[in-house]
Amino acid sequence: MNTIKNTLVLLRFPFSIYLLPVFLFAISQAQGLNSTKTFLVFIILHFLIYPASNGYNSYMDQDTDSIGGLESPPPSTRLLLYASLTLDVLAIVLSLWLVNVTFTLMAIGYILASRAYSSRSIRLKKYPIISFLVVFLFQGAFTFMMVIVGSSSLSLIEIFDSKLVFAAVAASLMIGGGYPLTQIYQHQSDADNGDRTLSMVLNYKGTFLFSIMLFGMAGICLFAYFWDQQNISHFLIFQLFSAPLLMWFVIWMRKVWKNNEAANYRNTMRMNNISAICMNLFYGMLIVINQITI
Repeated sequence: MNTIKNTLVLLRFPFSIYLLPVFLFAISQAQGLNSTKTFLVFIILHFLIYPASNGYNSYMDQDTDSIGGLESPPPSTRLLLYASLTLDVLAIVLSLWLVNVTFTLMAIGYILASRAYSSRSIRLKKYPIISFLVVFLFQGAFTFMMVIVGSSSLSLIEIFDSKLVFAAVAASLMIGGGYPLTQIYQHQSDADNGDRTLSMVLNYKGTFLFSIMLFGMAGICLFAYFWDQQNISHFLIFQLFSAPLLMWFVIWMRKVWKNNEAANYRNTMRMNNISAICMNLFYGMLIVINQITI
């Protein structure tokens, strides 16, 4: 019974809320949404693909220190590996059966990238630049476009021919800005695991400066996108929703620069929680404005 419970815990279903903003952003900007497929894409991503990725990563890492969403992770067993693979297969089957071929192929691509990131035989996670680029692309722009392809009438070609590409790039920049911050408390455990993360290369001060640069680029990209859409008010509202996140970012950064021990799990999760609340509310509001009230 404990093995089953530990497996469910390590799949970290609640952790999907931190990846929800990309889905909501994509839905808010899509054209010709199909409500049934939108719901299916949400379920496939957040209840199958993301938890499977979490579980596979935990099984490969055999974590004993804090990980995203779990301060004290339980031990993992072979059941966790089998559960992850089962969720992956189910995701692919449902995608092909109920969504479309393009979404299915992209889902397979995401799964393979996730496995290559964590797998002991490939282990992209130990290469700081490559691992960053994988997360930057697949959790950002790739997922943004995958959601639109699965939920709406738009094809990949139509997305690349539209200004949605700028929104997709903004999604990647937001993911990329937050990514090294999620590694900042794990320097020692990652080193013990044979990994060299981007945050380790940048060190504590460099991690924050790198995040500032990417978040700034994301802001510029969003400004250009909303300006082109003649929705500059959406960008101003984005600034309003981002204010609590910016405030905590600055407070935390100053704490870490004074004392590296402030780069700990609890402060990192506070950053993640504030970010998830602010961004999910903002993109949820855009869905109401663009998809419900039009």
